[in-house]
Amino acid sequence: QVQLEESGGGLVQAGGSLGLSCAASGSIFSINVMGWYRQAPGKQRELVASITRGGSASTNYADSVKGRFTISTDSAKNTVYLQMNSLKPQDTAVYYCNAEIRTTFPIRSYWGQGTQVTVSS
Repeated sequence: QVQLEESGGGLVQAGGSLGLSCAASGSIFSINVMGWYRQAPGKQRELVASITRGGSASTNYADSVKGRFTISTDSAKNTVYLQMNSLKPQDTAVYYCNAEIRTTFPIRSYWGQGTQVTVSS
């Protein structure tokens, strides 16, 4: 059993900052990738940022957040963070944590419950 528990989010004015965190727990053997997705009302869920785990972690960002958002991990805590700066109203969405985790079963994708981020203009 694996769980992803998110925290952070909330309401902020445009130009402000927020931080999200997501901790994976359970019978985890290894984690390949951790990331954040978001879904705004009436839109499809989209990748915001992802980071690979291992010796040399590599990151990937959506063009819309490059230079404003930073993803990082704490491997010892199986936690991924998303620091969001210079927030814009169009960043308003439910943000979901995602991780590709291997347990005693083959690698599969797990999702958090989602946390609301609202940016007011």
